This record gives sequence, structure tokens and C-alpha cells, in this order.
Amino acid sequence: MKTMDIVNEKISTMTNYLLSEQSDNGAWNFCFEGSIMTDAYMIILIRVLEIKNEEELVKRLVERIKGQQTENGLWKVYDDEADGNLSATIEGYFSLLCSGYAERKESNMRRAENFIKNKGGLLQSDWLTKMMLALTGQIEWPSIVKRIPIEIMLLPKWFPINIYHLVGYARAHWVPIIICSNKNAFFQTQQTPNISYLLEEVGDSRPLEGMEMLQQFVKHAMEKLADTPDVLREKSYSKAENYMIDRIEENGTLSSYFSSSFFMVFAFLALGYRKNHPYIMNAFQGMKSYICKASTDGTTFVQNSPSTVWDTALLTAALSNAGVPLEHKSLQKASHYILSRQQQKYGDWSIKNPGVEPGGWGFSDINTLMPDIDDTTAALRVITPYAQSDDRFRDAWNKGVEWVMSMQNEDGGWSAFEKNTDNYLLPLIPFRYEDRVLFDPSTADLTGRTLYFLGEYTTIPHDSKPLHQAKEWLKHNQETNGSWYGRWGICYIYGTWAVITGLKAIGVPSADSIISRAVNWLLSIQNPDGGWGESCGSDIQKRYIPLHHSTPSQTAWALDALISVSDQPTPQIEKGIRTLTHLLDKKDWTSRYPTGAGIPGSYYIHYHSYKHIWPLQALSHYRNKYGRE
Repeated sequence: MKTMDIVNEKISTMTNYLLSEQSDNGAWNFCFEGSIMTDAYMIILIRVLEIKNEEELVKRLVERIKGQQTENGLWKVYDDEADGNLSATIEGYFSLLCSGYAERKESNMRRAENFIKNKGGLLQSDWLTKMMLALTGQIEWPSIVKRIPIEIMLLPKWFPINIYHLVGYARAHWVPIIICSNKNAFFQTQQTPNISYLLEEVGDSRPLEGMEMLQQFVKHAMEKLADTPDVLREKSYSKAENYMIDRIEENGTLSSYFSSSFFMVFAFLALGYRKNHPYIMNAFQGMKSYICKASTDGTTFVQNSPSTVWDTALLTAALSNAGVPLEHKSLQKASHYILSRQQQKYGDWSIKNPGVEPGGWGFSDINTLMPDIDDTTAALRVITPYAQSDDRFRDAWNKGVEWVMSMQNEDGGWSAFEKNTDNYLLPLIPFRYEDRVLFDPSTADLTGRTLYFLGEYTTIPHDSKPLHQAKEWLKHNQETNGSWYGRWGICYIYGTWAVITGLKAIGVPSADSIISRAVNWLLSIQNPDGGWGESCGSDIQKRYIPLHHSTPSQTAWALDALISVSDQPTPQIEKGIRTLTHLLDKKDWTSRYPTGAGIPGSYYIHYHSYKHIWPLQALSHYRNKYGRE
């Protein structure tokens, strides 16, 4: 069977399936599946709040957590994580004990204990896990966190050190954490287990000099204000409290994230709110609305933030590329859904980007305050053709493009959420992966995909200053092997694909060394079966780590990049396309391997939509470029 015939058949099958899966409101609701962290935290929250009517949910989450445990008693956050994951294992172990549906004496729990002890105990876990352990009274509040004074909330935005140096999604977690740590708060019930036997005799392992400097800086700044220390402290708590309240979305969550909402609930408790206060109960219901069921085995898990807008925008574009006409009712419904989700509020992005109207899109359906560049350019690609003849779409498109252009960083690149969120404070904050968690620097994947949109969907000249600056940033940040690191996907394949397609969209010739070196790298890592696959370990070690297996989304990314630079289908492309069509029929772990990135070393995402979006896009680009046989 000819390659093009196979491609046509797959495109038809995938298109029909996706059209059948669209919701009545025009959106697609695929699951956003992460590690067991959110499942564990939901169990812990139910027990801390003493909610009595959620036993069925607890049982389903226990089933999922137990199902993720390996025979060695540990938990992983990606399949090839050879040594297991300490934080995930602590979260799984503790939440099972909290649930009451597991006992310490069970063999699987004993094995988990041994793993935790062999890895150094509770204090060697990642920062998010430590915060959970402190809030439930399992460990003392770490000195690193205790040294962040609540008075930092009062420092003006123009101060050299202030809370707004953190990016918004990090700030949404840290403001409630700082409230709790300053109050030395922890919450237990009669059902809360005590796992102090997993504490090893070690102190904070990271240097604290920077945190002491921050503490002293805030103290000196407070001395210049007129109020007494007690008054200033109360004002600080009030400002932190209002910060959270002002960012509660319609469904009760803080900034639409499960994890930040989890910490917000504890912060409200620390501030003296009753467990049944509407803010707390509404947050719980919002977090509960993030429950999703895996289509493969029917297990229940909790999403950290549903990916509805992201998935819908990408799927609509993929279907359009696959030949579904713009007049088709599914694309019409999807485009109107996307139009309805354009944000109208001034979120924290406007602090460093004043004077610009809202015009971006966020990740989830409920998100109204935290737009990001990736979702915005994805949404704009969908509404571009409708903007030619409909004033509503044209106005939204103009605002969106203006917002994207205004968010370009001074270094020439684009970051995800906020503009010029510098990381010069890095030495002061001794946490792992600070640059990728606390701050929002320019990244290759965001910059590449922004260029793709600007080059393919706008009339901005390719030699304009913004596009030239972006190209120079990408050139400066290319790895010596020709690849680029991608922050929000796994990882070097992801970044390299985004940059190649972005550079091609703004007219960079394939023969240019910046592209040819990247292409040679992609070809050098093609698997013997013709596909591509990269380990989440790349994200941790900041160098390419092969998975030694091919995955659908990573194979599609690599192929999409190669197709963009090749006038004719090469043998490598042909082999890759055939492999991709075979991968779409596989049901093993490689089809579920997480290729989305969250917190390095801690949280990776299996987008249930990705096995549809990216293969359909690559197959469609192959057919559209090389002809319909």
C-alpha cells in the first residue's frame, strides 16, 4: 500500500473520530493527566476538611494511586524513571495512610517505606511535597521557607525585591505558602497519620545566605514605614489574603490550578476561616470538577488544570489542515467557543506590560485572569480566517496580535505568562530548577511557535525588528549540537520542532546553518524503527536523553519539522510517516508516555489529546505539501 494511501486513510479515520468527540459548546474535553500528586492531595484535603460524603471518590483515587505503584513499592512520574521518584512515593504512601484504606503493615507500604528511607527520608523531597508535609504536621516548616517574611507582600512592585518577581503561576502557590509558613500553621485530625519515622537526621541541605539577605532586605524596608511591626504584619496578612481572593475564578479555584487552590485552602484555615467557609467549600467543589476518567482503564484521577482551550484550539487547527472546510458546523462551533474565551480582564501580566488592552487566551475553560502566549497564538490561528469577514473575530484578532507583540521580552524572545520576569534573584532563592519554576524567562518553544504564527498568519514583515530580535535570540540560545531546549514539552525534540517551523515561517532558508544544524541533529536521533522518542530525563539533566522507544507526539513533532524544510519527501520522512501511522494503533505505555512538561523532575503531563493533535497535523502537512495521490 502506498504511503499516501495510508496517510489518507489515517487522516480520514482520525478526522471522523475527532468530529464525533466534540462537545455541544464547540470544545473538546480531553484529559490532562499528571502524576499522582493531585490525587494524593485531594485525599489529604478531604481528610483535613473532614468531608464525610466523599468516600466513593476517596476509594476511586486510592485505586488509581495503588495502580500506579510498582512492584518495588515506589512511584514514578515517568515510565523510564529508573530510580523511582522520592516525592511521588512520599505522596502516594502518605495519602494511602490518610485514606484509611491502606495500612503500614501491608507489604507494598513496607516497600515504599524502605524506598523513602534509602533515598534520605522526607526532607529530601521536592519543595511542593515538603510544603504539603509541613501543612499536615509531618515535618517542621523548612528554614528556607520560614525566612520569607510575610511583609514581602507590602514591598512596592518597583522595589528590587518584591513578590512580583515571581511569575504568576508560581506566585499563586507561594502567597498561600508564605501565609502558612509565617503562621507556622499545620492541620491534623484524628485520622492524620504520623510518618515521623521516615524523617532522617539531616537539616536543610541548601545554603541559606541568600534567604537571610532577602529577610534582612525586607526588614530594613519595613523600618522605613511609619507603622509598628505588628500593624505592618497584619497589613501584610491582609494583603496576601486579598491577593488570593482577587484571583479566585468563578469555579472557586485560585488561578484555575488545583495545586494552588490546595494551598489556598490551607492559607484560609491558617487565617482563621472555618472549614465550611464558602471560599473553602467553593474551592473544593472547583477542584472536584477537575476529576477525569482515563479512557484506557476507566481509572479516576484529578487534573491540575483542564486543558480545554489549548486542546480545542490545536484540534480545530489540525482538523482545518486535514481538509475540514471552514464552513463545517464543527469548525464554526469551535471558532465561536474560542472567541468566547478571549480574556477581558487585566491580570498580573499587565503589571510589567502596562497600557496594553487584554487580548490573550488562557489554558483552561475557567481561566479568566492568566493568559499565556502559547494558548493565545493557538487561538489566533483558529480565528484568523474568520477575521476576514466577521467584525467580532477581526476585533478579537487585532487585540490578540497586539497583546502577543507587546509581550515580547527585552531579550527578543517570548516567555509563557509574563513579560521581562527576570531571574537575577536566582542566587537568593535556593530551590531546585528555580529558573524553570519560579521565573518565566524566554524559551525556545514559545519563541519558535510565536514566530510560526506571526510568519504564517500575519503580514508583519519578516525583516521587522521584533522578528529579527527573536531570530537572534534563538540563534544565541541554540545548543552546540544544533537542538533547542523546550520548556513546556519533552523536550529537545519539542523545542527544536517549534524553532525550525517558526524560522521557516519567517522566511529563513533551509540551507541556513541555524536550520541545517538542527535538521542534522533530528536525523541523528531518529530511532531504528523510523520514529522519535525522548525521555523526561532530558528535562532534569538539561541534555538529550533518548527514550529508546518511539512515541506518537514526539515522532509527529520531528516529522513536522523535517517536512517544513524538505521540498520532497526524504527516505527518513517516508520511514517516519509509516512508523507514525503504526504508532497510532499501539495501546502500550509508549502511547501514554508523558510528553508535556510541568515541574522538572516532579510533574509531567500525558495530554490525552496529543496522540490526535500532533500526528494529524504532521500527516496533513505531509499530504498537503507532497500531493494527494
